[in-house]
Order: sequence, then structure tokens, then C-alpha cells
Amino acid sequence: MPMNTALQGIAEGGQATHAHTGAWVAGVLRARISAGQLPPGTKLSEQKLSEALGVSRNTLREAFTVLAGESVVQRIPNRGVFVAAPGADDVREIYRVRRLIEPAAVLWGEAAGESLTGLDAIIDKARKAREAGSVPGMADANQELHKALVGLAGSASLDELMEKVLAEMRLVFHAMATTPDFHSHYVERNAALVAQIRAGQREEAATELRRYLDAAEHELLVHIGALPANVDERSNQGISG
Repeated sequence: MPMNTALQGIAEGGQATHAHTGAWVAGVLRARISAGQLPPGTKLSEQKLSEALGVSRNTLREAFTVLAGESVVQRIPNRGVFVAAPGADDVREIYRVRRLIEPAAVLWGEAAGESLTGLDAIIDKARKAREAGSVPGMADANQELHKALVGLAGSASLDELMEKVLAEMRLVFHAMATTPDFHSHYVERNAALVAQIRAGQREEAATELRRYLDAAEHELLVHIGALPANVDERSNQGISG
């Protein structure tokens, strides 16, 4: 998606009193990356972004510094700032974080009423995307579900952390864009996970989620060539799912 298209609607959304801060700009760009609107390799033009967001270039550079620290963007000397393409070490770090916060949210979060209805709606969306053969649709639903799982904890700090993780995950998913099976076979695993949560089987759901994340990490590392297909990295490290 061209950057001009990805930036549409930013100005129209209305700017809060803190809109001219680097943190706000970083949040806007992070959300666009998390939504798949700014894929890896996209050059982030200072001129276009400063005009679209109504901020100074210094403020924009503050945002770039924040996002570079999160490995979401990369500064290339004499070329500019680009949306990053995560490597194997980035994938491993993403899943270290996910294994800590997602199962904990499932185990101890508040799962009732609207929260469960929301999870069911996401599963329905994922199944429809699978039936339509839509890889982006399945990826979107997957992102939405895992964000909602962390949301069960009711913590603004964890929600913010997960937004950063999902922005990096979206960049990882870009490498799987031509591999629909990567997303399709997680649709029912997600559905089974939600069913366990709905049934009050929190410990079982948390344990299964750790296994799920182990499997996804391994599959991604194999796909990007960081592991041979017949090697289970976590087993070799003496770590069980």
C-alpha cells in the first residue's frame, strides 16, 4: 500500500491536545503498521508525514527514535527511515514477550459477558476470512484476537505493550503473505482456545496458548530460514511448551 494511501484519514480523525508530541505520532504510525497499512520496506517521508500529521519534523524525528527503539522502524544513513523487516532475533524476542503476557492474561484476566462475545465475533470473522481465502483477513482476525486476549487483563500498560508487539508481528506476518496455510490452521486453534476460556478452563487454555505460541514461533523461524524444518528450537534449549 502506498504511504499516501496509508496516511489517509489521519488528519480527519481530529487531534487531541497532545497530538503534537512525539509519543502521539509514534502511536499513530505504530497503529498503521499494526494494521498492515505500512508494510516492511516502506520509506517514511518526513515531508509527507509532517504535512499529514500537522507536526514539525523535529517532533516526527522524536517519534522515529521511539519506534526505532522498538525495532519497528530502521534508520539507514543517507537514505532515510524505513518500516523494519524483523529478523530471527526479533521473532524470538517477540515470542518471549508473548509467552509471558498472553497466557497470564488468559489465566487471570476478566473473561465474561462482552469480553466473551467479542472473542466469539473475532472467531467468526476469522472463519469467514478463511472461507474466502483471504490471508489478510485471517491475519487481521488473528491480531485482533490476541490483542483482545491481553485486553482481558484490564491493564492499560499491557495493552500498550501488546500494541508494540502486534506492530512487530504485523511485519513478521508480511513474510508469510504467500503462505495462507500459516494463518488458516490457526483459525481453529484460536476457536478451541476461546471455547476453553468460555468453559472456564483457564489453566488448560493458558497451557495450550503457550504450546500454540511455541509452534507459531518455530514455523516462522523455519519459514525465514533461521531453522531447518525438522528442528524444534525450544526442545533443543530444554524448554517445554
